[in-house]
Amino acid sequence: MTTEPAVVVDGVTKTFRLYSDRNDSLKASVLRGGRARYEEFKALDDVSLAIPTGTTYGLVGENGSGKSTLLKCIAKILRPDAGSVTSRGKMAALLELGSGFHPELSGRENVYLNGSILGLSKKQLEATFDEIVDFAGIEQFIDQPVKNYSSGMYVRLGFSIAINVDPDILLVDEVLAVGDAAFQRKCMEKFAAYRAAGRTVVVVSHDTGSMRLLCDEVAWLEHGRVVKTGRPDVVVDDYIEEGHEDRTQTEDGGTRWGSGEARIEKVELLDAGGRPTTRVRTGQAMTVRMHWSAQERLVQPVFGLALETLDGYYLWAHHSRDGGAVPDAIEGSGHVDLVVERLMLQPGTFDVSASLNAYDCQHVFDYRRRTLRFDVESGTPRESGGPLALGGRWALPVVAEATVDTPDRSPSSQQAAASWPGAGPG
Repeated sequence: MTTEPAVVVDGVTKTFRLYSDRNDSLKASVLRGGRARYEEFKALDDVSLAIPTGTTYGLVGENGSGKSTLLKCIAKILRPDAGSVTSRGKMAALLELGSGFHPELSGRENVYLNGSILGLSKKQLEATFDEIVDFAGIEQFIDQPVKNYSSGMYVRLGFSIAINVDPDILLVDEVLAVGDAAFQRKCMEKFAAYRAAGRTVVVVSHDTGSMRLLCDEVAWLEHGRVVKTGRPDVVVDDYIEEGHEDRTQTEDGGTRWGSGEARIEKVELLDAGGRPTTRVRTGQAMTVRMHWSAQERLVQPVFGLALETLDGYYLWAHHSRDGGAVPDAIEGSGHVDLVVERLMLQPGTFDVSASLNAYDCQHVFDYRRRTLRFDVESGTPRESGGPLALGGRWALPVVAEATVDTPDRSPSSQQAAASWPGAGPG
């Protein structure tokens, strides 16, 4: 794989005019001297990035931070006011929902229309048509007008066409959010195949969980400037924490944020006997206990826990709504337990984060990141490496019996041997 970047963004600046009013009539134009009043908005301000070849590169940031504008500059849809963008190889872009689709045409007709816009010949489209439709999962609707498609069908078909252009660089802007779980899984697998083939994917998304798992590197943009680039776990976590102005440093070295109607007072680890501990063995039982206090009555709160390694690798998360354990309401103080009957972690050191949320899991009352650290020591099962223990069992290899040529001592074979010339003793 080449060591040269797939995309180089060098000092790119892009400014838009925001008009406060427009000359809607001849009279207004004359009175204002033919000039409309506007303010300049700098969407990108001296942005420089190098996107490595063969990686999935993410762009995160709040609305208006410049992510989509940067992607359009890379795609050559927008021309920078200053700076330059250079890229290596064929590029395909999926930047807007159903871009390039004609609503009155069928899905089949739009595959050929959109594919031709992206540079595919009719022969290439015919060769990949079945694959495009199969990936989009809309076989029974392919001959229906796309104006009747749901937003999910729209994006699945558009995305499927774009990736089958077989580009060296694929640009994707916030379209995976409307796909269902099965489609998102197929996209993840496709991105992995792209990376293995040395292709480059640049993706914009507000789904920080997917960005952590999907991307090899992430850039965080804020007010048109690059705040930070680097490993997705580090950059995404810093971006999330920066978005909470009321976060505070905790005594245990982690951080916390939330609206404060309820608080997580303490998180502790209990051994099989119910005693507080910071050490547990692989295969043993343990309990994670969250002590909480609520300043007011909260209806159907959701408790959550997450686990990561010391270097920030996100291993696991689980909340009580998925676990079917949501109380009708809480008030005052108390605790909630997550019981782990058999800990399937390999020896190592791990960090626990805890959260207390509204039922929709969108509003956070309190979040304590890396509030508890514990060690796992060798136990049963003992496996060879990695953070997880699967409890697998090896079966001894089955060796097929070797076929050995042995003399046939049956009477018929002895008679046949005796009939050969020279047959006899010695």
